[in-house]
Amino acid sequence: MTTKPRSGINVERQPTQARLNELGVFGWSIWTKEVSEFPWTYDVEETCYFLEGDVVVTPDGGEPVEIGKGDLVTFPAGMSCTWKIRRDVKKHYSFG
Repeated sequence: MTTKPRSGINVERQPTQARLNELGVFGWSIWTKEVSEFPWTYDVEETCYFLEGDVVVTPDGGEPVEIGKGDLVTFPAGMSCTWKIRRDVKKHYSFG
């Protein structure tokens, strides 16, 4: 199931192994971060696949989006937001 809130954040819940392989997700770099809260701005589009974690991303002026383990997420270029990490994150990511 894919949801694309008005925030512009695209979330694919539990994508298939075939979909992940098609994108080459497991060849992407890995980013980890502990429980924290911080502002972020995306200079370019980022696609990531969450291996671990529980996060709420709130775009400036937008609605919060909950993201967690097993989600494939695309953040649009130019979006400013606040990340609130509720459980440590480990994710594969790719820019552009």
